[in-house]
Amino acid sequence: MMRTASRFPALQGGLLALLAAGLFGVSTPLVQKLGLGLGPFSTAALLYAGAAGMAALLRRPAQQEARVLRSDLPRLLAVACFGAILGPALLAWGLQRSSSTGASLMLSLEAVFTALLAWRLYGETMDRRVWTAVLLLLAGGIALVLEQGQGGASQLWGLLAVMAATVAWGMDNSLSRALAERDPGQVVLAKSVLGVSATSCLALLMREPLPALSAALGLLAVGASGYGLSLRFYLLAQRAFGAARTGSVFAFAPFIGAALALLLGDRSGGWGLLPGGLLMLAGILVHLGESHQHEHEHEAVEHEHAHRHDDGHHDHRHDPMPVGAHSHLHTHEPLRHSHAHVPDIHHTHRH
Repeated sequence: MMRTASRFPALQGGLLALLAAGLFGVSTPLVQKLGLGLGPFSTAALLYAGAAGMAALLRRPAQQEARVLRSDLPRLLAVACFGAILGPALLAWGLQRSSSTGASLMLSLEAVFTALLAWRLYGETMDRRVWTAVLLLLAGGIALVLEQGQGGASQLWGLLAVMAATVAWGMDNSLSRALAERDPGQVVLAKSVLGVSATSCLALLMREPLPALSAALGLLAVGASGYGLSLRFYLLAQRAFGAARTGSVFAFAPFIGAALALLLGDRSGGWGLLPGGLLMLAGILVHLGESHQHEHEHEAVEHEHAHRHDDGHHDHRHDPMPVGAHSHLHTHEPLRHSHAHVPDIHHTHRH
């Protein structure tokens, strides 16, 4: 039985995106506490050094995942620029000038930028259900941000910096969609190494203070889980779910971060937390229940990525037949059929 013929093919990608959101959401208030007194580039360098270490541990054998190619380097450089340099540096700067609850909640705007960019750049479907989910998430984010904005002008620049970080990560998310077929461990490792190299040099040029050992170890641990492991789950979700939907479900991360900030003693939250969180939860549930089905055509294509032979799209033969997921260069013959699907790597057709 085809796994993609499931009534809710969005569920696997949605759950992966939720795992990524949980890990990243927890990291935001921790970065604020651990990064006190540090410069934004030093903080970003430590976070992505931790991510690089995690990625090195999670690399898969060549027979299980497709390798990163030399032709991917320009895209990796762009992804690192937006996602591993601008995004974390802007977030670190903004966190030191705003409450952790407010900054966490502002990150909900990343989903909006990701969805809009995926729609414009890749033509991902944005039907009424998806638009409803995005608008619910946006409404939740607006309620939360409006409530936080009442804290006065002192938080304005910090919140604007966090918003700029969401724009950078939205571009990062959209650009990384084309790398979803590659080994996520290799992608995270390459992105992290490029980010660490650049932010370390910038930290030295700006003469930022050196971190204490405890802060450095803490940021390395947060980077390993909240950036390295989270990004791995995010890339796997994009592979199964598409960029727009992954970004929208990932919007639950700000609420997780805000909840942890409250547990850590931040009392800046007010009336917006409950309605904003409920709206965001409703948006996620709308996404997870998505079922999009119509007759569609697959053109002939040759590519390499991790795949299985029980998913309805990989019927080529092996001798012997491998068990479970594996990777190699393979060809898809033209095919026309109908089943429930989402904009994963095999369903990028226009509507």
